[in-house]
Amino acid sequence: MTRFASFAITLACIFGATACVPARAALNTAPSGAPPTDLLGAFEDDYGGVYQISTETWRHGATAAYDIVAWHADSQYVVARNAPGNRSAPNRWTRIDWMPLTNMQPYLWAFCFTAYDAPSRDAAEKTPVAVRATPRSGCNGFPFSRMKRRAV
Repeated sequence: MTRFASFAITLACIFGATACVPARAALNTAPSGAPPTDLLGAFEDDYGGVYQISTETWRHGATAAYDIVAWHADSQYVVARNAPGNRSAPNRWTRIDWMPLTNMQPYLWAFCFTAYDAPSRDAAEKTPVAVRATPRSGCNGFPFSRMKRRAV
């Protein structure tokens, strides 16, 4: 068993599984890196929030958008600039850490807004990584949000 597979099974157990867009806001460049295709599309979290994620934008509901500037698939995080029209922290910087989930259908992966009000891209990138080993509290003291696909 690979270390990743073992880690995913452990996470399934921790989470209690039964079987242990506005236009891009003047960024002038496409995001760097390639996103995992499993993270692209329409999703709903375990709190009922809806998301639309593309290679360039992470949308949460009808009012929050994050213009993605870098995908770091190997390290499982993305860095984005908060859209100017966001009610919370417009034009600030966000780091979103994610992790895959196994044996937790319908949930496929989970994420954490590790930083959502950073003053710069560099500050967002340097925010300490969310603690994936403790997903119930590793997101700044809160649980990671689990994501499932939704029909559009």
